[in-house]
Amino acid sequence: MIYGKRILAVVPARGGSKGIPLKNLRQVNGQSLVSLAGKITTATPEIDRAVVSTDHEGIAAAATAAGLDAPFRRPPDLSGDRIGDTEVLQHSLRASEAHYGEVFDIVLMLQPTSPLRQVVDVQNTLKELVNSNWDAVWTVSETDSKSHPLKQLRISGAGLDYYDPSGASIVARQQLDTLYHRNGVAYAITRDCLMNQNSIKGARTGAVVISGDHVSIDTEWDIALVELILSRRNDEANSA
Repeated sequence: MIYGKRILAVVPARGGSKGIPLKNLRQVNGQSLVSLAGKITTATPEIDRAVVSTDHEGIAAAATAAGLDAPFRRPPDLSGDRIGDTEVLQHSLRASEAHYGEVFDIVLMLQPTSPLRQVVDVQNTLKELVNSNWDAVWTVSETDSKSHPLKQLRISGAGLDYYDPSGASIVARQQLDTLYHRNGVAYAITRDCLMNQNSIKGARTGAVVISGDHVSIDTEWDIALVELILSRRNDEANSA
């Protein structure tokens, strides 16, 4: 609870990942991705209830071992790879409120594929939502200038061209505006935004900019990169 508002944390973890089979059960640094997300929820005192939204019994078992509840299963029509976060969170909120007999004011989504999150990131997201009276708050990271849209190209039957014609005028990175991308660390959404605005990004959405290394896992290379970052963190902690 934060400032009298009850918080439901949802860890979405379906079993049907195509890029990395059973991605949410893959281990980094000796722990599965869903377990790492679960341990963050148990270490965040502001969270009142924390559940996993899954269609897979093995993921449910790993989640409960890490401190998450698994009182429901995600139905097949919400388990495909083209289902949006809004529908999944709405189902989780309804099912959780029915199970616990409670009404939640805030839904906090913690995606297992962002395992470098820390408790303070989650807490800062919740505080920003409530203190600034946003409909939702997303965590973001600054986008490297090499990935800026004005530096991207497309290939078509006509050959190579700029993705955005304005890119032709860019000669130095100093000309580029600073942009940000979702890092999946935390999404905090008011109940009204999720259920009445039917969105995880309402009319008024704020951001918490997180510096440092954050990897959203989609590939085997991403897993290797996360393990390298965690190894370096451990080395720095041991040498401090």
